[in-house]
Amino acid sequence: MSLSVTNHTLEKLENLLKELGYKVRYEKGNFRTGSCVIETSKMVVVNKFSNLESKIAALAEMAKNIDVEDDNMMSEKFKQFYYSLKQTTLRF
Repeated sequence: MSLSVTNHTLEKLENLLKELGYKVRYEKGNFRTGSCVIETSKMVVVNKFSNLESKIAALAEMAKNIDVEDDNMMSEKFKQFYYSLKQTTLRF
């Protein structure tokens, strides 16, 4: 599976992270990557000045690195997306 660089893909990634219990915020920042995670609050902060491709890459990488212990907390739609994302090598 490859991820298309569209606003729809960005929304799907945001919604997947929300299903996993994370809050996604867009803020200005001087962090080098497209995003950072504040682990204790399960918050993902994305650099709002990044381009669409960078935002998608950052959220996809973040979602791939989350280990889901109980996938019953996700809807079937997002389970499929999550497991296909886990098997995807990101190339943009």
